[in-house]
Amino acid sequence: MSVAAIARAAVVPSSLQVTTDVTQSEWDRFVSRHPHATAYHAWKWREVFEQAFGHETAYFAVRDHESIVGVLPLVLFNSRLFGRFAVSLPFVNYGGALARDAGSAAALLDRAAALRLERKLAHVELRHTARQFPDLQVRAHKVGMVLTLERDSATAWTRLDRKVRNQVRKAEKNHLTSRVGGAELLDDFYDVFARNMRDLGTPVYSRTFFAAVLATFPDTARVFLVDSGSVTVAGAITLSFRDSVENPWASSLREYRSSSPNTLIYWRMIEYAIATGHKTFDFGRSTPNEGTYHFKAQWRAEPTPLHWEYVLEPGRSLPNLSPSNPKYRAAIAVWTRLPLAVTNLLGPHIVRSIP
Repeated sequence: MSVAAIARAAVVPSSLQVTTDVTQSEWDRFVSRHPHATAYHAWKWREVFEQAFGHETAYFAVRDHESIVGVLPLVLFNSRLFGRFAVSLPFVNYGGALARDAGSAAALLDRAAALRLERKLAHVELRHTARQFPDLQVRAHKVGMVLTLERDSATAWTRLDRKVRNQVRKAEKNHLTSRVGGAELLDDFYDVFARNMRDLGTPVYSRTFFAAVLATFPDTARVFLVDSGSVTVAGAITLSFRDSVENPWASSLREYRSSSPNTLIYWRMIEYAIATGHKTFDFGRSTPNEGTYHFKAQWRAEPTPLHWEYVLEPGRSLPNLSPSNPKYRAAIAVWTRLPLAVTNLLGPHIVRSIP
């Protein structure tokens, strides 16, 4: 995006300075007070991205004299497969700029555009919920799925679709049981998650990534498991932030899906969110009208459009690193046939380049 285009969006006051010279306490104080902040804007996610993936980060803050009035967390990629680019924020559902006003937002966008030129990046991706920069190109291919929670589980149960209630009962009749905890449950979660990702043809995140999330956020990250006897057949991780519980990662074993472990684990997560006094349950993002979208919609989750805005190299088309991209179909088909030991070894090295 040109400087002229940025100027059309808003005039940057001369008192504003964009800097990386910001402390964790300054950053988090601004984030904690911003109404549109997400869990992923917290400074500690920087440590997760750097330690678990080895990526360089650039955390820009806007100062108005001594006060922080805007922040933009960025993770930089330098991949032989996919090139050089930056994302706010990768591997998670949300990110982007947080700003006090249009002037401070424009200052952050100006700095992102300058970074693209300085580092010869193909693009900078900003994962916003609402549109923030109308002059930027945008992809609106995903929606967030959020359920407004009832005040108690008994009422929530009566509000469920009859089919959903029957699936929960079916899981219980098949003697499926559930557990909730922290890092002590990571191994069982990861065994299920890694198998499911292989079966989907998707490279798996490293165990180190999930260990870092659970160690960095021990009070707000929880692990949910569903067991069939001694076998863990479904797993999920939730993150609590303000009045919402979000489920970014969940998987189950295909050979047990007729017993409805997926439905049981989501019901347990919703029960937990209600019991802990939260107001919404965030199922994470989905592609409209695909299978996961319909699964989440049956819980009465409402879709909210997401807007991924791009600072692009002139003449370049919007990037598409999604597994749904037809050019990856052959690779996905091969991946599903590889031994689990191979995909667990290779997957983390590949997926670190796929935001």
